[in-house]
Amino acid sequence: MKGGYVGKLLFVDLTTSSIREEELSFDLAKNFIGGYGIGAKFLFDMMKPGVDPLGPENVIGFVTGPLTGSGAYMGGRYMVVCKSPVYGGWNDANAGGYFGPELKKAGYDGVFVTGAAAKPVYLWINDGNVEIRDASKLWGKDAKEVLDALIEQTGEPKLRAAVIGPAGEHLSLMAAVINDGHRAAARGGSGAVMGSKKLKAVVVRGTGEIRVADRQRLSELNKAIREAIANPPDNVFGQYVRGFANLGTGSTTTPSVLSGDAPVKNWGGIGIEDFGVERAKKVGNQSFNENYFVKKYACAFCPLACGAIYRVDGGKWPLGITERPEYETAAAFGPNCLNDDVEAILKCNELCNRFGLDTISVGATIAWVMECYEKGLLGPEELDGIEAVWGNAEAIVALTEKIANNEGCGKILALGSQAAAQKWGKGYEYLQTAMGIEVAMHDPRLNPGWARVYQYDPTPGRHVKGGAASVPLNIPDRGKVDVAMASNFEILSSAGLCQFSMFAFPKGAIKELLEAVTGEGFSEEELFTAGVRIFTMRHSFNVREGLKRADYTISPRVTGKPPLPQGPTAGVTVDNEKLGNEFYATLGWDINTGIPGKDTLERLGGMANVIATLYGG
Repeated sequence: MKGGYVGKLLFVDLTTSSIREEELSFDLAKNFIGGYGIGAKFLFDMMKPGVDPLGPENVIGFVTGPLTGSGAYMGGRYMVVCKSPVYGGWNDANAGGYFGPELKKAGYDGVFVTGAAAKPVYLWINDGNVEIRDASKLWGKDAKEVLDALIEQTGEPKLRAAVIGPAGEHLSLMAAVINDGHRAAARGGSGAVMGSKKLKAVVVRGTGEIRVADRQRLSELNKAIREAIANPPDNVFGQYVRGFANLGTGSTTTPSVLSGDAPVKNWGGIGIEDFGVERAKKVGNQSFNENYFVKKYACAFCPLACGAIYRVDGGKWPLGITERPEYETAAAFGPNCLNDDVEAILKCNELCNRFGLDTISVGATIAWVMECYEKGLLGPEELDGIEAVWGNAEAIVALTEKIANNEGCGKILALGSQAAAQKWGKGYEYLQTAMGIEVAMHDPRLNPGWARVYQYDPTPGRHVKGGAASVPLNIPDRGKVDVAMASNFEILSSAGLCQFSMFAFPKGAIKELLEAVTGEGFSEEELFTAGVRIFTMRHSFNVREGLKRADYTISPRVTGKPPLPQGPTAGVTVDNEKLGNEFYATLGWDINTGIPGKDTLERLGGMANVIATLYGG
């Protein structure tokens, strides 16, 4: 390989303390690009079906893409892959910041960890030297404290680390992997998988150079990207670029509440009526910035810089230096709980970052609690005396603290809303989930394609997945458009790019970046096929686990069953099963079982192990 890849993968067994390297083959890289593409291929090959997600046989991988750390703009992402303890299927979660590029500079495209240690450990990777070190003194520290402790232990001030907080140690099914103190590979319980292995952190420091095949071309492409971001077009993509550059993802919070995009009152309310214009403005980032802004924050190699550092010195919950909440966080703890107390949102964001929790699932679980409280299904006796009425900021913070500390009712709620409903034996009708995980904060009743993405992506309930989320239902060949958009997203994600490259980059830039960095040519057809191959490999993991199409469920309220009586999406019911039929048929999968056809797998190439597993021979 000419560039983009280090060419080495690291495999660690914590049960036996064995460490080995394996070469990353050219064919594997060409077929699966990187990130969760390579991750899905290795987990399918390494794992037997039916393993306990919180048992030693589960594999957790930390995988980069060819553009990660290459110098390509927005190439700062890495992915965590494993079997999810929430729904027992494929799981991937990605994050920005600086960990991914540092892992590659330290000598590896990816790290795969199996087994379980007898006592807490961390993995120390320093320019290709790998050690399993004792983490007993780190156990119990939060995701920000542990970084300072690791610097002290290693003597390396420039290290980067992917860590778990106490939530992961307690095996919360909402536990996230945190790097840089606030960038989260959050969803699906990956932090609990680390905790089950007694793996406190993967710590990296590297000074190696990441090869680039054509640096001159990369520089030219970066210049074009920088100019596109500085002078965005006068369309919806340009609005995103300007909004995210100035105010971050929360630039969309206020319009999302009022347009019907953001869920309100556990998906049962209407933003314009139940929350209102003034409250919607209050929880938008214009309001946040006016009161708490210190400076902008950018992930590695990002000219957009959508993050920000805040300072909260007064009020009910003084935090000092903290980070700006993302849109999903503000929506989950804000309008979805009928809460307009911005300092409560900031406090919950800080708690989740420090304890290592998925803000979407925590906020959505609290919204579920509040509806159950309103309906008389849960009371102070189940909730440790907390009066969980809609919009009660103190109750929202108190419940988040209970979850973070794994105490009282928090021990149950830390498992997520569906598991809590099962533990208490009630509240099922108010769950807003896809395959058991709380759905993200974009409403299919406004953009119907989200229903297909939430329900039928191999990693359910996610907003960071591709598909025709905003495409009208009545277009010709909708399934074809949906598959094409999903494939494009698989490529950019597996390459190590931020999803914002979809609307911030000039047309064709992703393909050209891959070619400039790797030195390999990619036709449009090759990239399309690679994207479908990656998607199919993730899905095939689930098929091998015994999951059929009927298992891919989504809560009825999310798709307008029954429809809302008023507001921007009044009367809308999404035909999510039709969307699934079109998508599966276009992919060449059986629309009843969801199993990819053998001829489809053969046409994709690189799927021999899948064919042998699903069809024998």
